[in-house]
Amino acid sequence: MRLSALMGQRVIYVMTHDSIGLGEDGPTHQPIEHLAMLRATPNLNVFRPADAVETAECWQLALHARATPSVLVLSRQNLATLRTDATADNLCGKGAYLLRAPGQRQVTLLATGSEVEIAMSAADLLAKDGVAAAVVSMPCWELFESQSDAYRADVLGSAPRVAVEAAGRLGWDRWIGERGRFIGMTGFGASAPAPDLYAHFGITAEAVAAAARDLTSQ
Repeated sequence: MRLSALMGQRVIYVMTHDSIGLGEDGPTHQPIEHLAMLRATPNLNVFRPADAVETAECWQLALHARATPSVLVLSRQNLATLRTDATADNLCGKGAYLLRAPGQRQVTLLATGSEVEIAMSAADLLAKDGVAAAVVSMPCWELFESQSDAYRADVLGSAPRVAVEAAGRLGWDRWIGERGRFIGMTGFGASAPAPDLYAHFGITAEAVAAAARDLTSQ
């Protein structure tokens, strides 16, 4: 993978064990540190799509990246289809975009892959409390980094931020800032069904919503 990045080759790698979701196979099948390593590799686009629509968009982007290899980091668990709108624009093409945009956001929830569904559920919980939460899907950090300052500022907003990803924190502080909160992994996983693991490690909509409430109350 490093050689293909160094040589500028259009190689597409498909990874299917992206987090703790394949819980019964234990921590050796839960590469919670690999995303940080891949994202640190120069000239490598790392895609972690949230649903089938994002996966199709990321595949298209990988095919068009003629001098850059791509990694499609896919989930094994069943995920909801979050994108049902028909659009001519490849929204993943800018690396991150507003999936849910309330008029006046009070907090911004950032997520990738299977955790975007968790962020959307957290936004629903917050809405019941009268807290307006924007949800940003970030399928490709590398493409988002290449966007204009104005676009990144528009997507991230100025409200407090909470990020959720079933992986290590390394790299997230750039996007959440000093006041931001991260909901994710601090160690290796354990062997259990995926829903039990997510609950055990506190990677849940309730935990994201609680972190958001705490930030907005300060």
